[in-house]
Amino acid sequence: MKLSLFAILLISFFPSPRLQAQRIIHFDNPSFEGEPADATVPVGWLPCEEGTTPDILPGFWGVYQEASEGDTYVGLITRGDGTWESITQRLDATLSPEECYKFTMDLARSATYNQYNRPIKLRVWGSSYKCEKKQLLLETDFVDHAFWKSYEVDFYPKVPVNYIIFEAFYQEGPYRHPGNILIDNLSPIKRCPRA
Repeated sequence: MKLSLFAILLISFFPSPRLQAQRIIHFDNPSFEGEPADATVPVGWLPCEEGTTPDILPGFWGVYQEASEGDTYVGLITRGDGTWESITQRLDATLSPEECYKFTMDLARSATYNQYNRPIKLRVWGSSYKCEKKQLLLETDFVDHAFWKSYEVDFYPKVPVNYIIFEAFYQEGPYRHPGNILIDNLSPIKRCPRA
């Protein structure tokens, strides 16, 4: 009897790798809730680019679109001088290499984001360290729709991933332009279902 009780306690304190792998990883503040403000990072998130921070919207820079979830969302921009905005968050569990993971997010753009009105792309990076762009997990096409649209991110980390980075992006090369991307409603990260 003592052995059975010991085994149950051992399993409850040290779950099997299979049970750990099925864990759902929740983003902290997945819909970027906060008091609308310009040049402000939402609670639970960190800026990655020095001297440039995102905006909590709506209500600033001429952006009044409703959120797809909750009351607010985050806006990231690119500039004509080649600078851009990005944010990151440390995950509450490490994503293992060579395992399939997925999550969804809602994206849109604003046609009235001051002078940052052109369509841009979103890059999603995975990394072991804060703001280190180790592995590109997703690069969208140009997001040119003003309505919210859900995007699915499926990826296999090549290295252990502790941070997810969301980066506004135009394109490689000398040609840059001012644009914006709006992000809201991140789903939890889950393991991909096995076939």
